[in-house]
Amino acid sequence: MPTHELVYTQFANRSQDIHRGRGMQIEKNVWVTVRYRLYDSQGEAIEEGEREVTYLQGGYGSVFEKIETALLGKTLGYSTSLYLEPDDTFGDYDAELLKMAARDVFPDALEPGMTFESVPGEPADGELYTVTDITDEVVILDGNHPLAGMSLRFDLEVDDLRAASDEEVAAEIERQKPD
Repeated sequence: MPTHELVYTQFANRSQDIHRGRGMQIEKNVWVTVRYRLYDSQGEAIEEGEREVTYLQGGYGSVFEKIETALLGKTLGYSTSLYLEPDDTFGDYDAELLKMAARDVFPDALEPGMTFESVPGEPADGELYTVTDITDEVVILDGNHPLAGMSLRFDLEVDDLRAASDEEVAAEIERQKPD
């Protein structure tokens, strides 16, 4: 192979490696794609199968802070298990977020698992409530996240890395601004 073809091939292969995140480290303003599995503190899977999330590293709030901290400086293919307490995830379970409402303020077609923004019949509070129980007279709603109060284990593997453009960073900053 002539020298100029060898150099071009090496350059092309290096470009593909960089494009796929090889040789990059996780740092601020890098898009990180992580495959993960989620377990409770007894090792029981919370979600079936493997999931994937892509987030912009740098404290933009798309993933838990302890996950960002654990992945900072790591490279493509890195894997780890992280144990997070409720304070690091969805908080402690708050009994004050359990609400009862009259059955007649809900639609006829109602079943456990349905969600409502605020408790029907009460002033809007910006919370999301999940129906947990239904009787003829009362509906029980829970404003806690379904995983509140739980210690969680995340099995993570870094699947892709890509530098964010200035426009993408600006859009992420804009997304963080309160409404």
